[in-house]
This record gives sequence, C-alpha cells and structure tokens, in this order.
Amino acid sequence: MEVKDFSWNSLAGRMLLVVFFSLVTLVGYFVFGLSFSGSPAETGRTLFDENCQSCHTFGGGEIVGPDLQGIFDRREREWVARFITSPDWMIAEGDPVAMELLIEFNGVEMPNQALAEADVELIMLFLESQDSLTQAVLELPRGSAGRGESLFTGDQLLEAGGTPCMACHTVGGIGEYGGGTLGPDLTRAYERYGEPGLTSVMQNISFPAMKYVYGGKNLSGQEIADLLAFFIEADTAGDEGMADQATGLFWMSGIGGAVVLFGFMALFWPRQSKNQIERLRIKAETASKGKL
Repeated sequence: MEVKDFSWNSLAGRMLLVVFFSLVTLVGYFVFGLSFSGSPAETGRTLFDENCQSCHTFGGGEIVGPDLQGIFDRREREWVARFITSPDWMIAEGDPVAMELLIEFNGVEMPNQALAEADVELIMLFLESQDSLTQAVLELPRGSAGRGESLFTGDQLLEAGGTPCMACHTVGGIGEYGGGTLGPDLTRAYERYGEPGLTSVMQNISFPAMKYVYGGKNLSGQEIADLLAFFIEADTAGDEGMADQATGLFWMSGIGGAVVLFGFMALFWPRQSKNQIERLRIKAETASKGKL
C-alpha cells in the first residue's frame, strides 16, 4: 500500500491548522478569561454600578432603597440572593420582609433587573467584600422648573440626545392628555424618592427599560437640577392619574366617533344602495332598447 507524504501546505493541512489554533484559543478563553476581566468581586462591582448604585449605597446612608452595609447581618444570604433575582415575585407573594421594605420606602418597588444567577452571585461576592462604598455627591447648579418642564415634554432637547421623559411618563398638569403610560406617573416622585433619591436615580440611571434608552446619554448636572425643580413643583401642584383619565377619554372619544360613523352609514347607505340599483336598472333598460 502506497502512503502519500503529508504536506501542511495542502488543503487538509491548512484545515487542521485552523482547527488546532481554534481549540487553543477556546481553551485559553475558558481557562484564563476570568483573570483577564478582574476578580469576581471586581466584576460584581461593575454589575452593582450598572444595576444597583442609583438606589443603594454601602455605608453612605439610605437614598431610594436601604443602605446595604451589614446586609448579611440583617438578612439571610439566600434571602438577599432571591430578592436581588426576583423582587417583584417576592412582593407579589407577600414576603413579610419585602412588604415591610415596600412600606418603609414609600411604596417604591425594587425593579427586576433580569439578572442571571451567575451575575447575582458576583454581586453578592462584591457586597461581602466591602467595608464601605459611597458614591460621589453631585453638586447641582440652581435649577429652573420651567426648563425642567421643557426637558420633560421634549420642547427642549436633552444635550446627549436622550428620549424626553414624557415618552414613557406623565406628570399631573402636563397637557390635556398627559404623557406616556409605559413608566410610572411621576407627579409624586419627589415625595416618594426625596431629593437625594431623585438626584441619584437621574445621575445613575439603572432601571431596566431606562438604562438601555439612556445608555451613553447621561443627563448633565444642569438638566438634573432643572428636572428636579420641575418635579418639586409638580409634587405640590399636580394631580396623579391624569394619564389614566386621558386614556379613558381617548377610548370614549374613539367609541363615540365610531357610533357617529356607523350612524351616518346606517342613514345614507340604504339610499345610496337604492340609487345604485336604480341606475343599473335604467342602464340595462337603455341597453336593451338599443338592441331593439
């Protein structure tokens, strides 16, 4: 049996080289990949900044949600992991601690960030590794409620090109039909969040829907100050529920318009149909007379 010499320059040889280097690359990624991206606690810090920092500090006091320093002294580790994973489910189930927190923090629900189990564990490792973590205090300029209203409605564009708040939210007193209903009514946002909480939420946007809309489009200090002034004014002057009332008005207007349209059709369609039949009859008679 004749054995042919193998050549690495042949097609088969090149394919084997591609497969070999692909395997080396994959092994290197899975074996050394984690070390390239930092320790698990450092990765957890990144996840914390992206998803939690707008509402929580670690040793810096309460803002929108509780200070997380000493969290594992107050709560079981398993409970914390479950609450980070599915806070909405725990509230829906009536978990006593979750309900207590909901009342304590003015009914502001912690959003479900749809975090993977591995990401939750990384955040837990980060929290366990911390002694204190406080975010930088943002020194705001003087705000204007008028400019804040223009930013909210979109009459004045945001500097970084973000979507106007009114696309998803409403505030009492804004227009005849209010704003959007995808997000919550913000008429009482100042009462529920307070100035530090509102400032932090706008400075570090991490709510699930908002962080993708505003990714890389952070609000400036002046914009935050103007919107804050607007929310303070709305809290004292506006009424909640305008968007719901406007939705009801919209449906009633639509139903009323449909009733009027069908009424006209019921009134005029029989006459139109009769006239059409009469015209066809006359046309047929004329055609038959012409043949005679």
